[in-house]
Amino acid sequence: MPDRKPFLLRIDRQVLDALQRWANDDLRSLNGQIEFVLRKALAEAKRLPESNRRAP
Repeated sequence: MPDRKPFLLRIDRQVLDALQRWANDDLRSLNGQIEFVLRKALAEAKRLPESNRRAP
């Protein structure tokens, strides 16, 4: 399991609300949804090391 590092995220309320709705639709936590979106974007941009690429 990957090492997890907590951090504070400041985010626009509308973006946060949209992410929460999406997470609810996908039966994920908000944190899980944010990580899903970030991993997907990093993989598409080929910025995520090959060893850390998981199917989003």
